[in-house]
Amino acid sequence: MEEINDLLQKIGPGRMSNTAYDTAWVARLGEMDPVLSNRAMEWICENQLSDGSWGAKDIYYYHDRVICTLASMIALTYRGRRMHDKTQIERGLGALEKITTGATQGLASDPNGATVGFEMITPTLVTEAEKLGIIKQQGDRILGRMTQMRAKKIEKLRGLKISKYITPAFSSEMAGIDGMAMFDIDNLQEPNGSVGNSPSATAYFSMFLKPNDSSAINYLHQAIHSNGGVPDFNPIDIFEVSWSLWNLHLIQNLDIDPTLLKTHLDFLENHWDVKSGICTSANGTIKDGDDSALVYDVLARYGRKQDIDAILSYEEAEHFRCFTLESNPSISTNIHILGALREAGFEQKHPSVQKVLNFLRSTQFEDGYFLDKWHASPYYSTSHAIIICQGYDNELCRKAIEWIINNQNADGSWGYYTPTAEETAYAIQSLSIWKRSGNNVSSGIIERGLDWLTQHTNPPYEPLWIGKALYCPELVVRSAIVSAQALAKEG
Repeated sequence: MEEINDLLQKIGPGRMSNTAYDTAWVARLGEMDPVLSNRAMEWICENQLSDGSWGAKDIYYYHDRVICTLASMIALTYRGRRMHDKTQIERGLGALEKITTGATQGLASDPNGATVGFEMITPTLVTEAEKLGIIKQQGDRILGRMTQMRAKKIEKLRGLKISKYITPAFSSEMAGIDGMAMFDIDNLQEPNGSVGNSPSATAYFSMFLKPNDSSAINYLHQAIHSNGGVPDFNPIDIFEVSWSLWNLHLIQNLDIDPTLLKTHLDFLENHWDVKSGICTSANGTIKDGDDSALVYDVLARYGRKQDIDAILSYEEAEHFRCFTLESNPSISTNIHILGALREAGFEQKHPSVQKVLNFLRSTQFEDGYFLDKWHASPYYSTSHAIIICQGYDNELCRKAIEWIINNQNADGSWGYYTPTAEETAYAIQSLSIWKRSGNNVSSGIIERGLDWLTQHTNPPYEPLWIGKALYCPELVVRSAIVSAQALAKEG
């Protein structure tokens, strides 16, 4: 239990990996803040991948590579002081050409679809890269067609004023130079000076909407990591605490420091809004269905049940939403909503429960797994579905369990792209909980998974979570690993 208490001491501020996309935006600050800009630029220079692109190293996700490579080349072009910059840009251009030559097929092959804001952000970057002479006019090629689609969407948004109260604020940079009139600038920043708690959106704000704004610059100084890299989102305190506690509560006979636990539960409860739940970060404005559902679940499991009305406020005709204005529903959000409904005492026949179950049945692949827009791996959503749906729809769970068992690697690991500790932990969690509920799971399957996981517990972990680029919430992943190890040993 020492490791668990150590984890409880660390969670809170939110530890997230760097993304080349957000780092590139900060690198563009230039003379506005040379220290900040230079630190970010050095990270960009040091983290070009072997094929010339930028993005997640071991997880090849086309959307991530496209957006990170474009943003990095633009940042290097604006500096352009060294021959090395030009060499890196040329290598990036070659990589981008390979990525986008078969982009229709390549982008379509990303199983979870686009990264956040991709269809609006990428055309903005393409237009800028064309003007800078980095890439040729795209015309009818895939990136050119995306630019035309963006223009139509921008036109539809003409009457909308983007502020901190609506989700487009998180991707403010998608507006580019031509869309700056879309913003309600006086109501765009969060209390910490950020725009949507997004470093890239805040850097855009600092350069184009409110140059040299001290609160925005101060936020970026707090967000940048010691190595010069910048995360996709900051802070993620609510998210990190709630997901970690959810993972740990799966362990039976959990003996943890009550003072540490109380601190975290007080934190979550104090930020709960009775009407709309909670946000990813304590100082965030926009509440969402996913964080609200999981926090409700966690608080209820630890004896602090809230009013379910906040969760029901996200109910739609055929599913529950994560955000207002979302273009497509989230599978994992609906899974977590189901967990909240269970903790609220809703029986299987309740209309809201049936609504979620019908939605999940319609989105489960024939092989038994689920894919979600917030995570690049099916093991995340599939594992959570098994854990939460037991007793509501055991046949759905059984199909998912069979898929997990059938996809274990010969060395005991699991991984959709490459074997990872995170995905192996999810598989072990779901198999262990399924077995604990009286179902048959061969002990050898779990034991082989545990043996592999024991040798691969330490970070860095692969970035599998989907934001504007792929990222890794390190301590959330760590909590899943610790939970899986304890569950496997329960037998």
